[in-house]
Amino acid sequence: MITSTSTSSASALNRECLCTTINPAALERELAAALGDNDLYRSIRETRPHLFSATAVFVTPELVNKMRTVIEAVEAVIATPTYRSIALARASAAAAHDPHSPGVFLGYDFHLGEHSPRLIEINTNAGGALLNVYLARAQKACCPEMHGLTTGPVALAALEEEFVAMFRSEWRAARGSLPLTRIAIVDDAPATQYLHPEFVLFQALFRRHGIDALIADPAELEIRDGRLVHADGPVDLVYNRLTDFALEEPSHAGLRVAWLDDLALITPHPRTHALYADKRNLIPLTDPEWLHTTGIDPAAIEALMSGIARTRLVERAQADTLWAERKRLFFKPAGGYGSKAVYRGDKLTRRVWEEILAGDYVVQELVPPGERQVQVEAESTALKYDVRCFVYAGKVQLLAARLYQGQATNFRTLGGGFAPVFYPPAMDGGSAGREAVSE
Repeated sequence: MITSTSTSSASALNRECLCTTINPAALERELAAALGDNDLYRSIRETRPHLFSATAVFVTPELVNKMRTVIEAVEAVIATPTYRSIALARASAAAAHDPHSPGVFLGYDFHLGEHSPRLIEINTNAGGALLNVYLARAQKACCPEMHGLTTGPVALAALEEEFVAMFRSEWRAARGSLPLTRIAIVDDAPATQYLHPEFVLFQALFRRHGIDALIADPAELEIRDGRLVHADGPVDLVYNRLTDFALEEPSHAGLRVAWLDDLALITPHPRTHALYADKRNLIPLTDPEWLHTTGIDPAAIEALMSGIARTRLVERAQADTLWAERKRLFFKPAGGYGSKAVYRGDKLTRRVWEEILAGDYVVQELVPPGERQVQVEAESTALKYDVRCFVYAGKVQLLAARLYQGQATNFRTLGGGFAPVFYPPAMDGGSAGREAVSE
């Protein structure tokens, strides 16, 4: 519990509220209701102890509105022919195919430290949306200030319907009135993936809505009689959780044929990744001179310049300058994901620096993440956090945070993991999240 004098801002709550907001019994009930048993909850507790944080993150409506403004500005630029020609020109051949669907679960990731919020990257295989729905429903109000807060513009009770409607929208965009009969949730060795629990939850969700669903490795799929087929039967839509974004690996050859020959709808897909998630896309999005050539509104340009971490290409010709400035910079592989091979400049060794120069990297200004004070083993400690906005077709569906220590999110931090993001719902119609917390 925090005192009423310290509740005037989200930063005060993040700094002073050390309460445990998760209700484990409620989370167990939520997961059991989704699947009909308690096995998933027990498995998560045993094998993924840092998947869920025990606390929540607080933000202000103003910060949420700023993030939404940045997202809208990005979407406006990506819709322009000028931008699309640049992004697709450097993409793989697979990105040339256009299924006319936007792709599910874009993840716009923001840091909310000093001069916040700042977009640091966009992901097209953003995991955790459904897990965060159940987590947000399992929160308890630790103080009066938590009552009536929301986790996003869509009510928690409606989010599962929203997600299913999103997949149906993808299907209609690509296939019109044809029935959507079966979805395959696909990843390499899916049972070994850290977010496998979410695959199981999506399978149950689709089935509850009358769509057959299976979880499969790409090797279990083949092309037969002009269809993508699993042992259970033809697959209409692939919910793609692979990190081979261009479907180039030999083990994904069947999926690549299905994609290029339009034998099944794959979402998210190579074209969406090329347009949104290649880290090089942030270079034009933070170049004011280039942005003025697109014809978008000056207010959108201002939102992009103040709301995205300035990004440049790492070039050997600039090596000495970048090395000298490295303590204020962050380096990422252009096609990277999941915080792999990313480096804070102040942590670089000369060996790693040479690898960066020889690779395909971008460099961003270092944008500090937000901090959340939490109680861990009777000690108060500060964890970093980022905020992910789950977005479909330009619309924000849900906000969630990831708490961590180290250079980037890792799901290995004691007290860390996914956490709900709460804020007053005035900007969302006043009632979207009223069921977000319980006693």
